[in-house]
Amino acid sequence: MSDLFNITITVNGTQYQRAVEPRLLLSDFLRHDLGLTGTHVGCEHGVCGACTILFDSQPVRSCLMFAVQAEGHQILTVEGLGTMDRLHPLQEAFIDHNAIQCGFCTPGMLMSSKALLDRSPHPTEDEIREALVGNLCRCTGYLRIIEAVQDVAESET
Repeated sequence: MSDLFNITITVNGTQYQRAVEPRLLLSDFLRHDLGLTGTHVGCEHGVCGACTILFDSQPVRSCLMFAVQAEGHQILTVEGLGTMDRLHPLQEAFIDHNAIQCGFCTPGMLMSSKALLDRSPHPTEDEIREALVGNLCRCTGYLRIIEAVQDVAESET
């Protein structure tokens, strides 16, 4: 049995302290230890983007990080975007534009889109496409996702 490491991580504004194995993936920590199952795990190789979270405001693939690497950092998952009573504008736009089909890629798409809009509130279509290049979707064809992000960017004017 390996030694456990004590970590302190802030996730969606709440600080958590846990003892974890050094090889525990951050995606598994979020899903299994904290119950935040909105972070989806698809390929487990960082290719699909379904596990994208914001790590100190930057989009990262949580399946490529160990939980111990998040010690002392700020994490935002899709659960931290909005609530059932008050959705984030991106969540509303994805619904309004029917940008959600099977929904598996949606959390990663939302988090990548949020990171983009945080750093560039009025991105071009090319910038949106570039920001989403690491998120794979097999259902939507991306057009409605891009339109949803554009809608939020335009409404922030």
